[in-house]
Amino acid sequence: MRSWEEPKKKRLHIEIIPMIDVMMFLLVFFVLISLNVIPALGIKTQLPGAAHAQQLKPQNKAVITLGLDDRLQLDGKDLDQTELVVQLKAMENPEQKMVIILNSDEGVEVARLVSVMDVLKSSGFSSVSIATRKL
Repeated sequence: MRSWEEPKKKRLHIEIIPMIDVMMFLLVFFVLISLNVIPALGIKTQLPGAAHAQQLKPQNKAVITLGLDDRLQLDGKDLDQTELVVQLKAMENPEQKMVIILNSDEGVEVARLVSVMDVLKSSGFSSVSIATRKL
């Protein structure tokens, strides 16, 4: 009987090191692109400095941003001063005290800041804080 030699089958090898290199490159690429492409939430502001700033960690908070050119935002959404109280009342939880943080640019006039604070106080919001950066 005659036997025929069967050719040896070559096993396929998957090279993992180049695959890891490509995956790391893609990860770094998407991280760097996402940091620059995705806009930050809200208006960019330059906070005023304070030497005795305190860190607040409230549970139920709302951030109001006063920007230049009479811009007003509540948690990153543009609105008018008349809509502000309505939106805050809708967000209010009766079980927890709502803390309102005013994030105001250095260039915003004090009269406008006081006007917003006055509207908030007259609407029953007693806990209003002004955001600052620590010097």
